[in-house]
Amino acid sequence: MKRLRTFIALAAVPLFLAACGNLSSSSMSGTSGGSKSGGTQLTGQSNDGDYEGVIKSGHYQTSKSRGVTNSQDSGNTYNLKSFENGMLTVSKKTFSTKKYVFEEGQHLSTSTVQNWLDRQSKSNTTGLNPKSNGSTSPTKRNPIYIQALEEQDYMTQKNSKLTLSGMTIGIAVNSVDYYKKTQYGATFETKITKAEGEAYAKKAADTVLARMRKKSGLKNIPIVIAIYRQASNDSLVGGNFISYSENKAGATKVSKWNALGEKSVTFPVESGSSSPNSNDASSFSNFKSEVENFFPNLSGVTAQAHYSGNTLTGMHVNITTQFYSQTEIISFTQYLQTTAQKYLPSSVPIDITVSSTDGVQSFLNRASGEKKFSSHVFNSY
Repeated sequence: MKRLRTFIALAAVPLFLAACGNLSSSSMSGTSGGSKSGGTQLTGQSNDGDYEGVIKSGHYQTSKSRGVTNSQDSGNTYNLKSFENGMLTVSKKTFSTKKYVFEEGQHLSTSTVQNWLDRQSKSNTTGLNPKSNGSTSPTKRNPIYIQALEEQDYMTQKNSKLTLSGMTIGIAVNSVDYYKKTQYGATFETKITKAEGEAYAKKAADTVLARMRKKSGLKNIPIVIAIYRQASNDSLVGGNFISYSENKAGATKVSKWNALGEKSVTFPVESGSSSPNSNDASSFSNFKSEVENFFPNLSGVTAQAHYSGNTLTGMHVNITTQFYSQTEIISFTQYLQTTAQKYLPSSVPIDITVSSTDGVQSFLNRASGEKKFSSHVFNSY
């Protein structure tokens, strides 16, 4: 039986395309700056750093295979989100948001991706994962290396016509393969080193690229292939992209890989781990102490931080409260605006979510390069 399942995202897909803000020129209303083409429209952009999305016949074009992944016993939900968002970041290195329009993958079906993610066998010769060697020993068995595979399409517009002009394929490899020896038995782990997983994914990338070239309309477009390393199930952050390759039109084999020095960490830093920049860890520690000392009804203050090399590129702060008064929430949010500006690292995008068992209570945000935080308190009438 195939160890596969499809995850359904809780958030609307277009959130991956645009940051918070008003769309500047959504073509859905037919206003100037929008684009229509034979029943095809574009979503508009909130800023130049985001891709416009494709709408056909009044409907957003969803992926034909989004979320298909090898089944893990209790997967890390952060992996799927960071995988998709990271693919967009890698794609921008090749496909400019000023020239290209984003469309969810339309060329890989659910059944195709399921077969590719399965083990190779007599009944499935297209499987990218190795054949089972019959062993159930964590150190002797052939693990499931490739956990997920996703397609993103990039279009260009000429004379009111959209044409497929590029594609990105993301290959996610496991850092840990979780499995059971019996159907309802205990869960075991086979650990996969970064070097081992990356080497396997690069070999599979050649196979994937050659297969994509055989599909209609894909022979003469550039195809980017990016390798993502999944975080373990107990991690409080998702994984990271570790390398990518830009393959010119017609290329059927990857010729060059580019390393990516990305890393995601949690604050406070977990035992046995370290931050790429100790100053950032100290800044967050001071912020956490100030907030917890000022407001006693907090259950936790944590953060996810993302680095490129040793440089912080963004931070998501999560604060869990036990507030019951709306005035408490308002006062706390006001306090956070000044305290975050004082203690948290400057110049990088940071968002702060304040939540309780009742849901999100307030949200603060600061864009890259800005000094002050904006905020919103969620009220009820």
